[in-house]
Amino acid sequence: MADTIEYKVPTMAEMAMNGQAPEILFWVGCAGSFDDRYKKVTIAFVKILNKIGVNFAVLGTEESCTGDPARRAGNEFTFQMLAQQNIQVLNGYGVKKIVTACPHCFNILKNEYPELGGTYEVIHHSQYLQQLINEGKVKVEGGGTFKGQKITYHDSCYLGRANEVYEAPRQVLEILDAELVEMKRCRTNGLCCGAGGAQMFKEPEKGFKDINVERTEEALATGAKTIAVACPFCMTMISDGVKNKEKEHEVKVYDLAELLIQTL
Repeated sequence: MADTIEYKVPTMAEMAMNGQAPEILFWVGCAGSFDDRYKKVTIAFVKILNKIGVNFAVLGTEESCTGDPARRAGNEFTFQMLAQQNIQVLNGYGVKKIVTACPHCFNILKNEYPELGGTYEVIHHSQYLQQLINEGKVKVEGGGTFKGQKITYHDSCYLGRANEVYEAPRQVLEILDAELVEMKRCRTNGLCCGAGGAQMFKEPEKGFKDINVERTEEALATGAKTIAVACPFCMTMISDGVKNKEKEHEVKVYDLAELLIQTL
């Protein structure tokens, strides 16, 4: 299986020391670096990049949180401090193109860093994988692991409604030759997993039902045994929803990169 594939992760510092510059900077993000579940997504994406020979690098220990959770929670001072620190590092390396697997990092780097002097071409990993598929660099022979299986896809707020990225993730799923079954609320009418706006880091307010349970019920209603996500926050919330429904043994939650690496 994919886990047996070795992978290499060069850093910007190593590349700069050798007088090299990568084609893309892979922005790993806090979840991709520290969350045990999302580390698997980071590894899956890196294995895809290695497999097709993409020249990339990461910042490693020089990467700090983008400051998104701080800004969403109203702590503008912490956001500015983190953002300026990151911009200094990125500009110091002359970074032009950034790919990230986190829609929250994607949104803030793309739309909010420019006002502080950090202007880059920022691409979400779903868009980058779609590009690689369109260019014929990523190929799935004969359908692969998920051929004919039902998969439903959950639109992340910061990818979908905030940045209108709807087609890229679905085109990545298309290559798996699976049956994409849409939830009742999807695309522009998608329902938040419940983690956006820094809600990820606090208990929900009292109410009739937790929003992640509501969203998971919609996913389970499609009959799909695989729920595809493209965001670390959504991954946590939907996985918790599946556990709440005691379906974790039959329904799996995967990121797009994980689905792809299982098929390659």
